[in-house]
Amino acid sequence: MDREGNLKQLRESAEFDIVIIGGGATGLGCAVDAASRGFKTLLLEKYDFAKGTSSRSTKLVHGGVRYLAQGNIHLVREALLERGRMLRNAPHVCHTLGFVVPVYSWWDKLYYGFGLWIYEFLSAKFSLGKTKILSKKETLYYLPDLDSKNLKGGVLYYDGQFDDSRLAINMAQTATEHGVVVLNYCGVTDFIKQDDKIIGLITKDELSNEEFRVKAKSVINATGVFADAILQKSEGHSKETIATSQGIHLVINKKYFEGLSAMLIPKTADGRVLFVIPWHDKLVLGTTDTPVREVLLEPTPLEEEILFIVNHFNKYSKQKINYSDINSVFVGLRPLVKAGVEQKTALLSREHSINVLSSGLVNVTGGKWTTYRKMAEQTIDKAIRVSNLNTVRCKTRHLKIHGYIKTKSNSHLAIYGSDAILIEQLIIEDSSLSEKIHPLYPYTKAEVVWAVKNEMALTVEDVLARRIRLLFLDARVAIASAPIVASIIASLLGKNIDWEKEQIIEFQQLAQGYLLE
Repeated sequence: MDREGNLKQLRESAEFDIVIIGGGATGLGCAVDAASRGFKTLLLEKYDFAKGTSSRSTKLVHGGVRYLAQGNIHLVREALLERGRMLRNAPHVCHTLGFVVPVYSWWDKLYYGFGLWIYEFLSAKFSLGKTKILSKKETLYYLPDLDSKNLKGGVLYYDGQFDDSRLAINMAQTATEHGVVVLNYCGVTDFIKQDDKIIGLITKDELSNEEFRVKAKSVINATGVFADAILQKSEGHSKETIATSQGIHLVINKKYFEGLSAMLIPKTADGRVLFVIPWHDKLVLGTTDTPVREVLLEPTPLEEEILFIVNHFNKYSKQKINYSDINSVFVGLRPLVKAGVEQKTALLSREHSINVLSSGLVNVTGGKWTTYRKMAEQTIDKAIRVSNLNTVRCKTRHLKIHGYIKTKSNSHLAIYGSDAILIEQLIIEDSSLSEKIHPLYPYTKAEVVWAVKNEMALTVEDVLARRIRLLFLDARVAIASAPIVASIIASLLGKNIDWEKEQIIEFQQLAQGYLLE
């Protein structure tokens, strides 16, 4: 991906069939879908790709066990089919993971065993493995650090796992390969209308302040929790369509809960499930579901949320943790479709909504990572109908995502898929790039160079938060790594020492929000 080249394209030709606002899961999915059908497409993201919710998920590709308990069979069935397609189309960044549900009564063993068998049954040809009822001994084999007091056994089932922001980058690359003009750090400042209908928009390069007037046959709002701000611009009203929910995750070292599988705690005080999941050689604990009024770019965890997760983990683990054991805390906001006066966001549907506003703007909200492809398919279908574009069938069900490779190595570079060979080539050409950016982690200077040259990373945060996941894995180490990363980026982008210093300070301030003091 070449940002300067894409800006050049925008200067030379600013007329598109479809313009998509938002560079998260839904927006990128729409871009891939639209371009693969042959439409001239532009994607605009005000910050970096997956800067918001799409980099802060629980890292699961799943149908939603909890939604099954709520009786939402349709949502679970659709998500399970999409889970299968996601793992098939991006095997380098998605994989199968076993989960164990510990049970403390014979009734629960039957109840969860039957429920998870239905979960597997609904996945049909995309089943990831057989659900199995476990004895107490078998449960402790999979989860040796589980507190065995009153334990009656468990249920083993399978779901998917992925790296969210890495998949987002791969989708941006896929979109580029299909001809999409993809731009990060380009926000929408206004809409261009004719007879009260949107015929284009004005976008501004957030780095240079250069403005572009863009013509479009269809404009799609895929900005997640920020959707209402765009609607206010396009429709001129302040009606709220999003009920925002906050979910936090704690990241700790794997030594606190060793095992062969992830753990699912099916019933917590707020009606949610709680996960203990291995991820990048760490453990992710989460999540919560807290209604919030203010939509922040960098949401902050609440004390009660942190205590909730710590207390629940300690209740089930032989090894207890406290605040000093937490490497990082990250917070995501869910864009739930608003439903009447419902106050408890844990009970709101995770289904998506696609509406066409009076201005002609196509507005897509809700949903989750697992169903991004289906959401995109339905959104582009809608855009075609309302904008009189040529009808072309969706092509993404079997479309391989950039980086696709079936065989994964044990190297930490495996997450890059086919790009791993190119990163290794950088090291062959310049052996100094094999140096680690921090001695405790495997990430190298070559990965920073790759991110800047090929993945449109422009800041220290882009690299350490979303290209390399170090900020999410270990915020203290990420802070310590900032100077070396800033130096590499500055040399590649021709920035001076003042820019370097400013980047380091900005990142350190940001990273403080991921630490528990």
